[in-house]
Amino acid sequence: MTGMKSWNVQISIKENADTVNAEARLSGAATGTIVGEGTARCNPSDENVPEIGDELAVARAMSSLSHQLLHTAASDIEQHTHKPVERLAV
Repeated sequence: MTGMKSWNVQISIKENADTVNAEARLSGAATGTIVGEGTARCNPSDENVPEIGDELAVARAMSSLSHQLLHTAASDIEQHTHKPVERLAV
């Protein structure tokens, strides 16, 4: 494997009154576009700090994206080796 590839992640954040929704969209991968979603809610007893909601929602969206990408990689490995993937080191 030689050469340069570029994959891009676009993060979109939508804030509502008490929730924040984030979307992490990976493009450029050979598998096509993969989208992870995350949500954060402010506990009514906590101070409303929008930056914290953004951080949590984005982290959850990226975690979802990461898990989907690992699942895709495991499926690709199984197709090439014809053996089940028992674990992937992260």
